[in-house]
Amino acid sequence: MSTIHWTETHPRSARWHSESGLPLPRRVVVADDRMRAAVAYRLACEGTALLWRGDFHNARQLLRAMDRRVGSTAPGAADTPAETFRLQRRFRAHRARVLGKLLVLLDADHGLDLRRAPDVRRAVAEAYGAFDGPVAVALSELLGVISARQWREKGVYVPALEALVHPHYGVFAPTRSEYVDLVAQAPLPRGGEVRVAFDLGTGTGVLAAVLARRGVGQVVATDVSARARACARDNAGRLGLTGVVRVTGPELYPDGRADLVVCNPPWIPGRPASDLDLGVYDAGGGMLQSFLSGLAGRLEPGGEGWLVLSDLAERLGLRSREQLMTAVESAGLRVAGRMDTSPRHARVRETDDPLHAVRAAEVTSLWRLTVVQPSAQSSVNR
Repeated sequence: MSTIHWTETHPRSARWHSESGLPLPRRVVVADDRMRAAVAYRLACEGTALLWRGDFHNARQLLRAMDRRVGSTAPGAADTPAETFRLQRRFRAHRARVLGKLLVLLDADHGLDLRRAPDVRRAVAEAYGAFDGPVAVALSELLGVISARQWREKGVYVPALEALVHPHYGVFAPTRSEYVDLVAQAPLPRGGEVRVAFDLGTGTGVLAAVLARRGVGQVVATDVSARARACARDNAGRLGLTGVVRVTGPELYPDGRADLVVCNPPWIPGRPASDLDLGVYDAGGGMLQSFLSGLAGRLEPGGEGWLVLSDLAERLGLRSREQLMTAVESAGLRVAGRMDTSPRHARVRETDDPLHAVRAAEVTSLWRLTVVQPSAQSSVNR
């Protein structure tokens, strides 16, 4: 168990917790409302963590002041989109490390004993589970936990469902509706008579819900994350689809075969820095490859696999279209059709983003994949 130690009238300690993979602070000092932003920023850059004992709102102001100082060192555009992306990711990791040095202490009942602090107990309990004593966390992470609780309570409206989906902490929220619309609009295989569908990497369960609403007899949704599985079950229940959507895992493919297999893997082939990155980064393209290599053996005759994938990685130079098509062909598959859509998310309008041109040109596609028949494969080999 990782533990931080500090002195506050007498030596004290608490368990260290970081969902974002921040390293254990080796040196901790107590800070309060007298702490100046310049001093806090210098200490954080040197690797010293500050355990906050003052007013909660002042802590938030201090965090914003530190963030402004970090932001002044943000990189601009590099020679290539790939290098710009790498510099931006490195900078975001640096920013997280610096801001993650401002800590708060949660008690065994998930409470935050600071002046003017909100009641965070429910949000913390849902995100972290049970405590066996005081726990130290980064204030920046706690603010994310609070925000996630608000998203969970409020929900995200999904036009394709005409309903709300409620994301849990640590589960990728379906705020980009264009990829959901593709699944809602693509023609179903087997003349629309889809008895069983798999939704691989279901997350909130939004695509499983869309398939169920389209009349699929049974949808088996899988995810490696226990949080995601709990979230998908919750949303299936809220939408009245518990009898149609079955959630399982952590294996990517469930047992059996399906008429339709849908997969929306993380779009960037890169190593996740933490579990919170799993919705964005696919280490070595592992999930994409596992979906493709397993698809032919899991489809019923006449069935299809739907790969929902952005071309952002291609535009960044992190994966080529040729590599993707080679992986499809090597898995004994062929492209039966493709539907494209343009992004509608807010980052497209951020013209000061060094990657603005790449993001504005991004295309998200639904690739309809079918199994190459042996006779067709033989003719290709000849």
